[in-house]
Amino acid sequence: MKVRLMLLVITTLLGSLTFTSAAQAKINTPLLEAYAKHSQYLDIKISPDGTYLASTSRGEDGVVFLTVLNIKDQEVVSITRGKGKETVSSFNWLNDERLILGMAREVGSFEQPLPTGELFAMDADGENSVILSGWRAESGDRRFSQIIDILPDEPDAVLVYSTDLTAKEPFLDIYRMKVSNGRKASEGRAPLRAYAGSNVNVYTDTKGNVLAMIGANPNEDNKQTMMVRKDTDSEWEVAFESDPYTPSFTPLVFLSDDKTIVGLSTLETDTWSLATYNIDTKKHEVLASHPKVDLSPILHSENGKIKEIFGASYEYKGIENMFFGGVKSEAEQRVLASLANTFKGQTVAATSATRDNSKMIIRVGNANNPNVFYMFDAEARKLVKLAESKPWLDDVEIPESKLITYTARDGLEISAVLTLPKGEAKDLPFVLLPHGGPHGPYDSIANIDSSVRDAKVLAAHGYAVLQPNFRGSGGYGLSFEKAGFRNWGTTMIDDMTDGTMYLVDKGIVDKDRMCVYGASYGGYAALQNVIREPDLYQCTIGFVGVYDLDMMFEKGDIPQNDAGINYLNQVLPKGENRDFQSPIKNTDKIKVPVFIVQGEEDVRVPKEHAFALREKLEARNHPYQWMMKSGEGHGFYKPENNVELWQEMIKFLDKHTNTTR
Repeated sequence: MKVRLMLLVITTLLGSLTFTSAAQAKINTPLLEAYAKHSQYLDIKISPDGTYLASTSRGEDGVVFLTVLNIKDQEVVSITRGKGKETVSSFNWLNDERLILGMAREVGSFEQPLPTGELFAMDADGENSVILSGWRAESGDRRFSQIIDILPDEPDAVLVYSTDLTAKEPFLDIYRMKVSNGRKASEGRAPLRAYAGSNVNVYTDTKGNVLAMIGANPNEDNKQTMMVRKDTDSEWEVAFESDPYTPSFTPLVFLSDDKTIVGLSTLETDTWSLATYNIDTKKHEVLASHPKVDLSPILHSENGKIKEIFGASYEYKGIENMFFGGVKSEAEQRVLASLANTFKGQTVAATSATRDNSKMIIRVGNANNPNVFYMFDAEARKLVKLAESKPWLDDVEIPESKLITYTARDGLEISAVLTLPKGEAKDLPFVLLPHGGPHGPYDSIANIDSSVRDAKVLAAHGYAVLQPNFRGSGGYGLSFEKAGFRNWGTTMIDDMTDGTMYLVDKGIVDKDRMCVYGASYGGYAALQNVIREPDLYQCTIGFVGVYDLDMMFEKGDIPQNDAGINYLNQVLPKGENRDFQSPIKNTDKIKVPVFIVQGEEDVRVPKEHAFALREKLEARNHPYQWMMKSGEGHGFYKPENNVELWQEMIKFLDKHTNTTR
């Protein structure tokens, strides 16, 4: 089958759409459909010898499948789908001709795909396929398995760990697995257990030897332990132990000396710095840090293995990079630096490369530009576009999202994402959009995720949208994140209010046309904002929100294990403060109409929260609107449900902000 423009094999556009402006009379349904449509291309990787490109793509039924393309002939050589609703969640080239796939089930837009534990290997042309692990494994091992290392120097094997998910405190057994038949050779048992609600991450040196691991123990209040050994004949030793949200070191990868671990560290800095730890000398060294925000590493690979640290990236006033001097692979570093400059303000990442690094697959994008995949040919010095993740947005005038900062009432600097409609930014109707989490996640301009997508939809219909990274958010250091503990409904809400008033004082928004909307913790904040500031907003929308803090200990998947209970005990207010900060206990303070939105199968914040809030409002004869969708979980996944939600949201917002179309 011949294709055009490299990987644009099965592009499914929305047809010839006319995208009307926000000033026109009706809600722009085709625009909503364009934003609701899931990304078509998720990932692209080149084979080690440069013969093939493999890509994960999403079909019209939402299922992700794998396509393999012969680059020279421009022909598709195989298309691989899972069974039923199974989706391909990950894939890697094992050698020049063979791939390994991880399977998953998608469970909602606010959750990651849930791995099934099945690993599937096949040739590039789809032949010689075998299920290596999981409940259908031909080897007979039904346990959950996950890849630790692809082992580029051993093209017929991978390193995996297997665990029994039915056990409360399962062991991790490590194996070298043959990719032809799934047979395993034991590499020992990990000294850390994968307790329910936590995980163990395992790290190998360049030869595939497991020399480091890190995990948390809920029996010790989620204490995190990092263990290392000098070689496979040595005993495991504790390198670091830390309580949650205290200074710690999180390993990422071994460098080529097989002694130095690159990691993220708060041992010497408040924000996550880029650091190294030597397993022989036990020396910890900070390579780079930023006083305000966390860093991420820029790493260089050769033959599928990390060799060097090229620099670090971060997001403060925008998306920025720092590149280190004195690296060995200067030519490759210059290429990445040049690409980062070419696509300034966007995230530039190498998803894969050939064995000799002569060709690299580059992914580029940010909150204003959906991801685009390119192939860079080092010899020809040429960049070729392969595929766009959302080509149907090419003809859409996407509202710009940018980072701003403002000062909270106690002097703390707060970062936020501001999205504005096209035209003059003056006296606009306004939506405050707090993120979920709340601890760890933060709003970013790195990509068009679900929250930024909401902001784009609202801005395209005339609303200014603010997504504040209030205290308690991740990304801004330990002290900033811990400042939100036990303050879910007080100072965290004040930070949001201060952001709203900052825009009012700037004249950007009309103080008489303002509402709040959020999901998960953001849904909690949507209610708590109108409780704490009953005269500031005109309406509120809670989506899969937490409304009863006591119920968090009784319902949903968080309290089902000790790790979750430990987390709740650490971050939630106690005693009378918990009642004071629970929306369900303070509905008498709500003066504005409420829109309650819920997924019926939500296990993170179950529907009992929504029912309880509705019951309280009905008892007071308080105006509310209701939407509950069956088949949806912690966030709506189906495009048609998101379209309907946005339509009803915009009508609700328009009505209560006196906005006409």
